[in-house]
Amino acid sequence: HTLSPLPIDYLQPSERSLTVTLHHGSVAQKDPCMLGFDLVTCIELIEHLEESELKKFPEVVFGFMAPSIVVISTPNSEFNCLLPRVMLYRHPDHKFEWSQAEFQSWALETARCYDYSVEFTGVGHPPTGMEKVGFCTQIGVFFRKYPQTAESVQSEKPMEAVYKTVFKAVYPSLKDEKYLQNAVISEVIFTAQIIKHCLMSKREEYSDDPERKSKFQPSMDCFSDYLGKLVVEKNMEPFVSGNEVHIPLRTIFSFPKVNRLCGTFEKLCKLIAGKVTLSSDGSAVVFNIEHENEEN
Repeated sequence: HTLSPLPIDYLQPSERSLTVTLHHGSVAQKDPCMLGFDLVTCIELIEHLEESELKKFPEVVFGFMAPSIVVISTPNSEFNCLLPRVMLYRHPDHKFEWSQAEFQSWALETARCYDYSVEFTGVGHPPTGMEKVGFCTQIGVFFRKYPQTAESVQSEKPMEAVYKTVFKAVYPSLKDEKYLQNAVISEVIFTAQIIKHCLMSKREEYSDDPERKSKFQPSMDCFSDYLGKLVVEKNMEPFVSGNEVHIPLRTIFSFPKVNRLCGTFEKLCKLIAGKVTLSSDGSAVVFNIEHENEEN
């Protein structure tokens, strides 16, 4: 289904939760599933409604749902003279198409009845010299004037569900610890690999000269300027011990993305425990360079 998460959504989960639910029902009917939303958009909708449905529409959307913002778009009939193939309406299912004055009159009266303000805009500019016909599609953006009270939210809200849920998808999010853990592990390994690469590249430079090799120390000049600024304490410096490269977790945690994902150093340790190869005291990520050399 086109509303389902894509593979990239699992590889790069959003920081916010997202649930997409598709309901089947009528905008002339009230259903509890329609409550609790800040924004409602009705794009090219109202012109498909029968007269009886259109009369109920404002009460359902503005009275019952009562979101903070409502966006309604509909064809501007005055623009139709610029559309050669349009005889009466732009679509055979359209029950009506309003002029600018008709739409604005309806919108202003609806806003007045339900304590909203409304601003008008549109999409599809007319050609030069025809500005009077207005936009191809006219849009009304409604803003609720007053916040809802607890009493108004609870009053006359039906509990019976009349809509049918036909699809629901919960997108991967960093709010879910499973996805957060995967993201942290990937970022920790990626960051550690970068640090290791910087360290080993510098070490290879020294290994070409026996005298320099004996003096090699993994100091700040082994890293980019940015990394060098992060490594401010001796115990945060990566080092080589035998066939192993040790990248202190404190150094990895100081990188902005890792820090933002975890929040605390303790959370970092918890999320990677048992998932990343660490030193015996658990203070550093460890890479075995002997195995890497054999593979190469």
